[in-house]
Amino acid sequence: MFPFTAIVGQQEMKQALLLAAVDSGIGGVLVFGDRGTGKSTAIRALAALLPPMRVVSHCPYNCDPADHGTKCVGDCPALRQARREKRVPVPVVDLPLGATEDRVVGALDLERALTRGEKSFEPGLLARANRGFLYIDEVNLLEDHLVDLLLDVAASGENLVEREGLSIRHPAKFVLVGSGNPEEGELRPQLLDRFGLSVEVTTPADIPTRVEVVRRRDAYDRDPAAFTAHHARGEAAVRKRLLAARERLASVTLSDEALTRAATLCQALGTDGLRAELTLIRAARALAALEGRDVVSDAELRAVAPSALRHRLRRNPLDEAGGTARVERALADMFGA
Repeated sequence: MFPFTAIVGQQEMKQALLLAAVDSGIGGVLVFGDRGTGKSTAIRALAALLPPMRVVSHCPYNCDPADHGTKCVGDCPALRQARREKRVPVPVVDLPLGATEDRVVGALDLERALTRGEKSFEPGLLARANRGFLYIDEVNLLEDHLVDLLLDVAASGENLVEREGLSIRHPAKFVLVGSGNPEEGELRPQLLDRFGLSVEVTTPADIPTRVEVVRRRDAYDRDPAAFTAHHARGEAAVRKRLLAARERLASVTLSDEALTRAATLCQALGTDGLRAELTLIRAARALAALEGRDVVSDAELRAVAPSALRHRLRRNPLDEAGGTARVERALADMFGA
């Protein structure tokens, strides 16, 4: 896997992915931009960067052995085995645009039904993605019935399957990551609002950066093992920061002043509902934890505001500026240039 720390530039994208890894409750990341700008590379590199997670052996839902509140599904293979645990890589599951609903949510295991006459549930992609990442490339082209399905699961954290005489409910909590090219169409507002952070990536405009991107990719293609080993120390340092941030997250405090600033900023931008404020403060708290701070300050709010708010703004026919420009303008009015 191409190392996360070897990705050149794209700081906002890398920061958003790290924040989602620190606090999965932020709500996922949407990455929109040009083709060939490292979107899918960064997402898979982040998952490879994370330490292995503990799961119940033989469990197709990646259940956490320490989470005793999770109710096992009736025909889960783990129930037929000694309850042991193992460590596995954090899953990154691709959801293809042409995937059927059965493949996504799971369905009756036809082979077992035909050969043994037993009704058994065959888990789908949502089961594999539990406690990991669900990645959708070209998410703006996803079919409407799959969008509706994802909205239900993202809201509840569970996947309910009732078909062919089966009634199965299993945990499906994942970090939703989508990428796409805005030229190929817009995202449905309901799904767009479910992404906690939205970032924009562009093709590097300066020659030195473009040269460095090509140089690193060429070195990786020629000798992946040597290239990965060269960046191992940097990867270990980022992994250590992530683990420390997860431990520190619960102790990071948020003052009334910071809450007021977040609410005032969202009101000035005219965001609908309160999800904007909630995402803004969660992302700011995760950034403070990642930076080793115990208190959320204006610096964190300013740093995460564009990615937390740019996709939640109403269209203003009298203002042709894009979402990023409007957020930056509101930040300048509130905090100064």
